[in-house]
Amino acid sequence: MKAKSKKPTRKQQPGAARGSARTKVLKDQRSAGNELVILTGLSGSGKLSALKAFEDLGYYAVDNLPVDLIEPFADLIRQSPETRQAALVVDIREGSQLERLPNALRKVRQMLPTRVVFLETAEDALVRRFSETRRPHPLGKGNTVLRSIHSERKMLEPLRDLADVVIDTTRFNVHELRAHINGLFQPQDAGDKNLLVSAISFGYKHGIPQEADLVFDVRFLPNPHFVPEFRPLTGRDAPVVRYINRFPATKEFIARLHEFLLFLLPQYMQEGKSYLSVAFGCTGGQHRSVMVTERIKKLLTSAGYRVKCVHRDIPH
Repeated sequence: MKAKSKKPTRKQQPGAARGSARTKVLKDQRSAGNELVILTGLSGSGKLSALKAFEDLGYYAVDNLPVDLIEPFADLIRQSPETRQAALVVDIREGSQLERLPNALRKVRQMLPTRVVFLETAEDALVRRFSETRRPHPLGKGNTVLRSIHSERKMLEPLRDLADVVIDTTRFNVHELRAHINGLFQPQDAGDKNLLVSAISFGYKHGIPQEADLVFDVRFLPNPHFVPEFRPLTGRDAPVVRYINRFPATKEFIARLHEFLLFLLPQYMQEGKSYLSVAFGCTGGQHRSVMVTERIKKLLTSAGYRVKCVHRDIPH
């Protein structure tokens, strides 16, 4: 059983706020009444989907607001008796005017609580998204999509450094992104479990998932692969589940793991972590890891956590 601890980087810990002090500021701002959220980030990372999620939460939503209008817009929100929360998108479409955003942000933060949310995505996923939508990159005049992505990422680095929340949308679909934003920004009681857990099964022969924060090796459990009638089945099939559960080590491991996670997850939440990837690996990623992942998902869901299940190497 191996646990990995990571610091937030450009490719890790989607949605992670930066430290407990920053998290406390975010919570204080949430309860302050009027609020402005500025969405920015890479083209193709899902900013419009995120903006729609904010609109569904009751925020007044504006796309592509010019930088020069942000300060008067914030003043309107500050004085408005009806529109208390607003979310706006400012991105590379602003061109050279985007360089003035940090200064505008400093002025706006003196007027009302303001949070900057930066969305990013891995390059291969961005290239695929632009290919699927057949839309050009905003910087794509005379450049390939990949070169445009590189240029945009470099141009947006100063804004990323100013962000209160950085969300990596590489492995999010639209619904998962919406759920993630709801978890971060929806008003909630202090006791709510504001953490999205991604439970991943995998096979060691295919490599450890790079996005995993915690990795647990379950190859010590009895292997159904050596039972001929179980070979075409997976860890989601009842006969395989019953077989693995026959052994005392299975039940004790899951009970201890469940207890460990129930202790650990609140600690991560206290430090501002809002997304956690927990991976379970067996040899091929078909039987034992799948069974354990499904069981942990059920247990954590019963405990009030939001859990999505990904079986990376299961045969289709």
